[in-house]
Amino acid sequence: MITYDSRDWFKALALHRSDTFRKLLPTLVVVGVLTWGIGYVETQHFRLADDHLVSKLPMMHSLLGFAISMLLVFRTNTAYDRWWEARKLWGELVNVSRNVAIKVTTIFPAEDTASREFYAASIGRFAKELCVHLRSEKTRTELDAETLPELAGIDRTKHVPSQIARLMHERAHRVYREGKMSGDQLVGLATDLTAFMNICGACERIKNTPIPYSYATFIKKFIVVYVLTLPFGLVLALGYLTIPVVVFVFYVLASLELIAEEIEDPFGMDSNDLPLDRLATMIGANAREILS
Repeated sequence: MITYDSRDWFKALALHRSDTFRKLLPTLVVVGVLTWGIGYVETQHFRLADDHLVSKLPMMHSLLGFAISMLLVFRTNTAYDRWWEARKLWGELVNVSRNVAIKVTTIFPAEDTASREFYAASIGRFAKELCVHLRSEKTRTELDAETLPELAGIDRTKHVPSQIARLMHERAHRVYREGKMSGDQLVGLATDLTAFMNICGACERIKNTPIPYSYATFIKKFIVVYVLTLPFGLVLALGYLTIPVVVFVFYVLASLELIAEEIEDPFGMDSNDLPLDRLATMIGANAREILS
């Protein structure tokens, strides 16, 4: 995710790697050439100034412009809602991880270093594995050089975050059966441990439920048809000034669609996606700091 100062206008106006202008530049050139061709043919050969249909095109585009603006507003708002909900879920994961670490420090005595090390490793490992799980990477990078036997036995062909959460539950219940933890302490710790999988499931819901295909494709078709017919309605009034006008209109509409496409999957690797690696590293560092 890009960090920036919202008050710095000069930096905001500069082109950066994720700027939509860079991505759309070849398409903008094509739109400009097509607009020039339509304008040349219409003004030099067909002389459609008195054509009734062409004279009504500006009115049609003004009506369609309102409709397409409403669709794009709804599209971007829906995509941003997904991004913001994902950010809230990872913020909740940060809080739950800290609460579990704090409860472990109060439940397990300082002499029980094995349990403390286990939870410190498991909390950080859960966040990193959830990050990898949501990105659906086929080739997993080495996460941690953990030597704990419980974490070393994770089966990567199955749901990894749930295995880590199960191991944390099993350790808590084993300590309870040994009489080192009261029932109230077990219930309090189990509640926070259950929140790990609740967060995981909510993130999976966002990941596995994209914007409906028909809706997404309809907006793209609407933009293309609107822009390709726009020169017919403007060229008689603006002449060749229609070229920059149409190119700019297409840039604005297509940019909104590109931005929505990028943020609707907040767990990816795009510039504006959530900084999952940084959050997972912070969670692990916080857990180790509290449990040290």
